[in-house]
Amino acid sequence: MQLEQTPIEGLLIIKPKVFTDERGYFMESYNQKQWFDALGVSFVQDNESLSKKNTLRGLHFQKPPFAQDKLVRVIRGSVLDVAVDIRHNSPTYGQYFSIVLSDINKKQLFIPKGFAHGFLSLENDTVFAYKCSEYYHAASEDSLRWNDSDLAIEWNIIDPILSEKDSVAKNFATFNSPF
Repeated sequence: MQLEQTPIEGLLIIKPKVFTDERGYFMESYNQKQWFDALGVSFVQDNESLSKKNTLRGLHFQKPPFAQDKLVRVIRGSVLDVAVDIRHNSPTYGQYFSIVLSDINKKQLFIPKGFAHGFLSLENDTVFAYKCSEYYHAASEDSLRWNDSDLAIEWNIIDPILSEKDSVAKNFATFNSPF
């Protein structure tokens, strides 16, 4: 695997080695020893979602002590994946990074604790998968508004498909980060 630093410290693009031939492809999407050696991170839970085109999920995070590192990727389809730095002492606090993840490019994104995360499905039947370093804890769950003008995320969509929870998320201006 190849690690590539983004403009936001700690947020990494992962390019796995993909072996292709006339049969298709093979890749190692995760190797516990490699990840632990590279970042000191172990994962305890895998999640997967199926989304229609124009479904927006996020911007989600879990508050400490249940904060999660995440390793995200797309198995089928494509997404615009977004991570927002919500670490108070970070020089990039309130800034976001976005990347298209797809079944074609096979890129993954490592999102450390202290980021809000969301994605917009760009195709029907998109399968999104992610590993978490901490178990889901409902009482620690929180979210930021996807279209908050202070964050100014370029989603390139006006009216996405949202959950009820995501449609009433907090505004960044009134948000008090626990990180």
